[in-house]
Amino acid sequence: MSNPSMSANDGYFLYHSIGQYPDKEAELAAAMADFARVWGAANDRQWDYLLGQRALFLELWGDIIGAARGTVTTCENVTQGLHMLMTALPKDLLRGKRVLVAEDCFPSNHFLLTGLQERLGFTLDTVEKRQGASWVADEDMIDRWDRDVALALVTWVSSTSSRRADVEALTAHARAMGSLVGVDITQAAGLLPYSVDAPVVDFAVSTSLKWMCGTPGAGILYVHPGLVSECRPELRGWFSQENPFNWALDRFELAPDIRRFDNGTPAIVSAAATVPALRWHAQIDRDAVLAANRELTQRLIDAADDLGLHLVTPRPENERGGSVMLKLASDAVAAQTLETLRQQDIHADTRGPILRLSPGVMTSAEAMERVIGVLGSGGRFESYH
Repeated sequence: MSNPSMSANDGYFLYHSIGQYPDKEAELAAAMADFARVWGAANDRQWDYLLGQRALFLELWGDIIGAARGTVTTCENVTQGLHMLMTALPKDLLRGKRVLVAEDCFPSNHFLLTGLQERLGFTLDTVEKRQGASWVADEDMIDRWDRDVALALVTWVSSTSSRRADVEALTAHARAMGSLVGVDITQAAGLLPYSVDAPVVDFAVSTSLKWMCGTPGAGILYVHPGLVSECRPELRGWFSQENPFNWALDRFELAPDIRRFDNGTPAIVSAAATVPALRWHAQIDRDAVLAANRELTQRLIDAADDLGLHLVTPRPENERGGSVMLKLASDAVAAQTLETLRQQDIHADTRGPILRLSPGVMTSAEAMERVIGVLGSGGRFESYH
């Protein structure tokens, strides 16, 4: 049974999954009420409002990742965004070459790339974790990365270890090898500072969930302007044009910027529903949010060391995202531990035996102590000694 003295929602540790911020429910409800009011009105004013919401979504996302106007578009999710990019590349760019990815990438991306390799003519090369390691080392990626790598997908922060890749070093190697490089920024966007120009990458994909605190279906695809002109998206439609209202069948021409990755009528509801979260991001003190996360995650790491728990996440601050992950003794113990945490109004999750804890803007120091109390109850974890 929950303790009535606990602060409401202060035990939320799921910023690696969905993400919450104060007043999210009310702001989301208001945004959806506005949508219903406009879409349900018997007049001709729907599209100006809806396309304006989509444009605002893209503008706010662009500000967060330092992307110029005309370089970011919507997609349903990271996997779809990656598919849009891969299938739009020049046909001879990938054929007979390798596409490089780390074993600890988001599995959905790997599923996609595995299925595309035969049709697009590339070989998918998956860099494995070293024996006993929790993540793929940057130097192992670089060791496998020769001039026959046409494209590499870098996972900025791992969803199973919170290990942060050295994007600068990997991108520098990509340039030396003549490879395209893209970054999946999903597990840290909205918490750690990120710019598509520092270092310059060819593309980036993300969801609006997790630290972004948005809604499902609101993914983004960024493509560098120098690459956009070489891309010919296979999925195209009236919104792929400079003028979407061109109906001449013999005068179709792709838009000169990221809009060429659009196709039919855009899915706008998820973008409109995420605008409140993006506005909240634009107003908060991001440095303070990150500092609070660092204080709480360091407290948990110190406690894990004191308790002799198996820490999966790197200890150095500059080598990790915003989560701390601990290896439990088994999947069954993981389920039991989650239930014990729920009884303390602590909300986290697991991947197999790995307990994932991500303190964010709504997480209190007192809630962290409740977590540590559960972890210190004994017998739940493998020792790393």
